[in-house]
Amino acid sequence: MSSPPRRILPPVDGPTGFFWTMGEDGRLRFQQCAACGYYIHPPTSYCPQCGGRESAPGEVSGLARLYSFTVNHQPWDGDDTPYVVGIVELAEQPGLRLMTNVVDVAPGEVYIGMPLEVTFEDHAPVHLPLFRPVAS
Repeated sequence: MSSPPRRILPPVDGPTGFFWTMGEDGRLRFQQCAACGYYIHPPTSYCPQCGGRESAPGEVSGLARLYSFTVNHQPWDGDDTPYVVGIVELAEQPGLRLMTNVVDVAPGEVYIGMPLEVTFEDHAPVHLPLFRPVAS
């Protein structure tokens, strides 16, 4: 297996910082409204469901289905290995989607609706949530 691609890492401060550092323990979290329990992504200062202003990181199962994807064939940073950029929809809430990479599967084997699970790429203190096919 090839080494992970070089990445430009997000900042770990501010309102989105928790999202990029939470994977250290292997658990995926999204901002969650304290009033109605709605998961909010990307993080914002209010709940789009109920208008609530209080929220905290809430843990999710890490299970998802592939909503959409593309295979990138354009060489990036000298690496010409194709890779999958996908939009996954988390099991906990319709519309709770995340753009990410789909890993540990050949690009030609990826399909819409594919069951996936989260895995994290460690760039301490950043832990990037990626998704791979559910282990059978």
